[in-house]
Amino acid sequence: MRCNQVGRKPVAKWRPGKWIVLIGCALTLPALAADDAHFRQVIERAKQLAQETYQAPEETLPEVLRELDYDTYRQIRFDPEHAYWKDESPFNLQLFHSGFLFQTPIALNVIENDTVTPLPFSAEDYTYDGNAAALKEQDLAGSGHAGFRLHYPLNSDDYADEFGVFLGASYFRIVGRNQAYGLSTRGLAIDTASPDGEEFPAFREFWLYKPKADAKQLELLALMDSPSVSGAYRFVIQPGENTQVEVEAELFARQDIAKLGVAPLTSMFTYGEASRERPDDFRPQVHDSDGLLIHAGSGEWIWRPLSNPSHLHTSAFVDDSPQGFGLMQRERDFNRYLDTEAQYHRRPSQWIVPLDDWGPGHVELVEIPTPDETHDNIVAYWVADDTLDAGESRRLHYLTHTLNTQPDAHNLGRAIRTRHGNAAVPGQADSASRGQRQFIVDFQGGALEELTADQPVELDISAQHGEVLLPQVTALPNNGWRASFRLPASDQPSDVRLRLTLNGEPVSETWNYVWYPDDE
Repeated sequence: MRCNQVGRKPVAKWRPGKWIVLIGCALTLPALAADDAHFRQVIERAKQLAQETYQAPEETLPEVLRELDYDTYRQIRFDPEHAYWKDESPFNLQLFHSGFLFQTPIALNVIENDTVTPLPFSAEDYTYDGNAAALKEQDLAGSGHAGFRLHYPLNSDDYADEFGVFLGASYFRIVGRNQAYGLSTRGLAIDTASPDGEEFPAFREFWLYKPKADAKQLELLALMDSPSVSGAYRFVIQPGENTQVEVEAELFARQDIAKLGVAPLTSMFTYGEASRERPDDFRPQVHDSDGLLIHAGSGEWIWRPLSNPSHLHTSAFVDDSPQGFGLMQRERDFNRYLDTEAQYHRRPSQWIVPLDDWGPGHVELVEIPTPDETHDNIVAYWVADDTLDAGESRRLHYLTHTLNTQPDAHNLGRAIRTRHGNAAVPGQADSASRGQRQFIVDFQGGALEELTADQPVELDISAQHGEVLLPQVTALPNNGWRASFRLPASDQPSDVRLRLTLNGEPVSETWNYVWYPDDE
């Protein structure tokens, strides 16, 4: 994803209990390896790289692979019979061929009994079908590997499902039981949505520890490099109902980095229930994620529905020592998508949990216009107030895992529906409310489950500027509560936050939405 434009919409920063306007779970941590010698070596290598002038990788890929088109590249397949470790461990390793978009091969190594062995490219590991069959006659020496995928008996004992992929720049994706690939994770995001364009650090080399015969998790190391930063990463991956990855990294800056995005998640949102404009499509919704969820350091839970804007939008949620954040796919019902091929109802949510104190900073959400679902247009990450300047280093330590539901710690009512429309009275051409916007937000679950309709639930609502009209809360007939309000006619964005309370205490998460009158 690349953003070379500057967003000219106001950027809303939120601090618990206050808006600042700018212009422009129960988890089991995997056990780390007792011997860190190999990781220390990768750290030293990253540190040395940062002290040297950045050198872009040499272009060693044969021309015939550089010129592959999408269809021909898809006709190159790794032969599962050649999968590494498949007869020695519940895990197995399969590889991706270089070519097409993947022009820079990576180096792969296997660590076994403390011995490091390079994993060379072999055309014998692949089948070349259709138009790709001609490649069998070519000299593919120097092709290297584009990336790799990991397999494990996730859904049944007799088949090793693919549960993780490392492919392209610093991207990787994971899925848990009965989940389908959706959003992506990245090792790092640099200057996302900045006027000078985004920098994409890349993993250049990997070291995978050969798993044992009874292994339940897999460990691997990675060396990252880019013009601004180098880094050493360790991933401990535990597949399961909610596959989780413990990430530990040491970063070394070559240059001052204006915006360092930590634990970035990249997703897609084309249209959903609150979208005013939608394509001529039989599907009610199309998205990999439908909202950003934040567990603030104060304990507050914040929910921001995603949008596909007509202009670049950037929002920053100011916080101190956040407890977690993630891009969520709350809509899990097939009937909400009707897509038997993409199966958006099976796309996982993904949650980030800091394993050390991240201090002051903000969760940043970037929403980029996209014409269709082929483009990832949503990015969320953490940005610390403490910038990373040339010559400095920084340690990262966090957990990321997939989800089908919400984080276990989230026991408040959740926003399950956001809708809006023109507030004009039907049949009245001169309706006084014609220019107003009507919003409804429905909450269910958590602390609301035990409340009866006669409970004195109240609506706590505020807007960044201007007024909110007709705020009210009502009990729903199907077990839940509805918050509703109107916004007056205006040509300025309105940033609204609301939550339900009972006797002064919150019984729902905080819903936040920015309405742009000239957008969507």
